[in-house]
Amino acid sequence: MHVGLVGLGKMGASMRERLRGRGHTVVGYDSNPDLRDVASLQELVAALPAPRAVWVMVPAGQPTRSTVEALGELLSRGDVIVDGGNSRWTDAQEHAEALAGRGIGFVDCGVSGGVWGLHNGYALMCGGQPEHVALVQPVFDALKPAGDFGFVHAGPVGAGHFTKMVHNGIEYAMMQAYAEGYELMAATELVHDVAGVVRSWREGTVIRSWLLDLLDRALQSDPELAALRGVADDSGEGRWTVQAAIEAAVPVPAISAALFARFSSRQDDSPAMKAVAAMRNQFGGHAVHPEGS
Repeated sequence: MHVGLVGLGKMGASMRERLRGRGHTVVGYDSNPDLRDVASLQELVAALPAPRAVWVMVPAGQPTRSTVEALGELLSRGDVIVDGGNSRWTDAQEHAEALAGRGIGFVDCGVSGGVWGLHNGYALMCGGQPEHVALVQPVFDALKPAGDFGFVHAGPVGAGHFTKMVHNGIEYAMMQAYAEGYELMAATELVHDVAGVVRSWREGTVIRSWLLDLLDRALQSDPELAALRGVADDSGEGRWTVQAAIEAAVPVPAISAALFARFSSRQDDSPAMKAVAAMRNQFGGHAVHPEGS
């Protein structure tokens, strides 16, 4: 199958390589001339036979909106755009509605697996009309892991990004639990080999996972994680998960706590904890730690 791929960062480039390795013809466009196969979106569309499938792999928000709008002007009735970035599900619904008047299909596809997907395959969660998903199915089949798992047509447009959002919210909570367990073991003199404990958990335990494997990998190269600062950013999907949970009146305490922990990680000296220390001192005479001590 011929497919256009817009956005050749680490993930997009690895997807292009996997698709080509499985016999698909990929025409790639990127703003970086060293990465792209064609010099413009116009050339990319012209190089694809109809009906065309163009996969967009650029940052969420305005970059994706601009790219989808530009492709909407260039593509024809019967073509399909796939948004494989981490866009908000409501953006996907807006794109689909805008493109429908031109007869252009839209599929939103959450993609998990990172650059490791080149060899392991990517977990794909897509949303869209059945006929639009069917047009791109050969691409999905080439990108997904071998076997029965790793792909789902989750529902109509929006369902792909919504399920990827929930996936990432779960990821937040899992990483936070591993991190807290690591810190607790490292805080006591009882456990002499924290990295060894984490490594031992990789087989036979009920908490084994790929995230645990990655933590072990990090600890093997830096047992005390001394080369890293304790700061973790959030991509936005954790926030969207909590917002969606509030709208649906669904309790997500673990995911919420993990998101707020990331916010706390960015504070060198938490104003909230200063207030807690001040109150403890006022009502109970508890010791405080003066600035600079």
